[in-house]
Amino acid sequence: MIKTDALIIGAGPTGLFTAHQLNLIGLNCEVVDNLDKIGGQCIELYPDKPIYDIPAVPECTGEELTNNLINQLKPFDINFHLNERVDEVKRENDNWFVKTNNNKIFLTPNVIIAGGVGSFEPRKFSLKECEKFENKSIFYAVKDKEIFADKTISIFGGGDSALDWAVELSKNSKVNLVHRRDEFRGAQSTVNKMNELVKSEKINLFTKYQLSNVNGNDQIESIDIKHDEGEIKNIKTDYVLGFFGLIMQLGPIANWGLNIDKKTISVDTEKFETNQKGIYAIGDICSYPGKLKLILSGFHEGALAARACFKLARPNEKYRFEFTTTSSNLLKRLGKKE
Repeated sequence: MIKTDALIIGAGPTGLFTAHQLNLIGLNCEVVDNLDKIGGQCIELYPDKPIYDIPAVPECTGEELTNNLINQLKPFDINFHLNERVDEVKRENDNWFVKTNNNKIFLTPNVIIAGGVGSFEPRKFSLKECEKFENKSIFYAVKDKEIFADKTISIFGGGDSALDWAVELSKNSKVNLVHRRDEFRGAQSTVNKMNELVKSEKINLFTKYQLSNVNGNDQIESIDIKHDEGEIKNIKTDYVLGFFGLIMQLGPIANWGLNIDKKTISVDTEKFETNQKGIYAIGDICSYPGKLKLILSGFHEGALAARACFKLARPNEKYRFEFTTTSSNLLKRLGKKE
């Protein structure tokens, strides 16, 4: 059993900054995430896409933001428990008993849910034959674009992700873009770029087609796509990427006795505490009047939730607000000289 002042569920930007705030005020914490890496949606969904609304950072990618937040945590000793999904949260005297799907157990007075949109997974191809090729030849997210260099990639979808990756991967790969409609849902500027690449034969475009068959043994060798009017084309391809959006689910969180409103958790705006004492929700997963789903809002929510944790973690101590510019205590925790 791991005892800690606070347990953060979610290792995305909001969870990372909250870990910084907890340690800055002298509390320890553990961080759990069901993904296999730190960074949450920033790394899983848009590692290479630019973000323009982080204060004092004119432009950065999801990966750069994540790396900067990790660097900000270097002065502190924080344990990350990846590939762990919190399944059970129950009251045990003045603490919360928390158990993961791998039977890891935590005991803490404070649980901070920074789970983004909850558990999310991509919508997949309906063809059962696709299952044996998943994570080998068929992917629903791009984790390392270098593996696609000099290969033939068939991309399915008509939204921003499909268009962005079609444009990006066409720089070093042969790209087939397949969409079941004529119209695209992505940003018009990206649609325009895609059309230019189609004209210059950098992208082969197939509209009103859907995947009808996959051919190959361990790896895909070709695919069959079927037109609305019945015509079938066979396309040789090395990899298939499907971008059909995500299925958003709260997962086990829905069973923890929290007030749920439209798949988000209701909180107050003083401490971002839920209806359960000692359980907080911050970032995209929380809701309150005027809520903005911005990363900077999550940072604000995390800072207040962290300070609310102090009272439960140190009931015999009084929290005193200090500035990092003038406090010798905070500078010492950060490993800085006065």
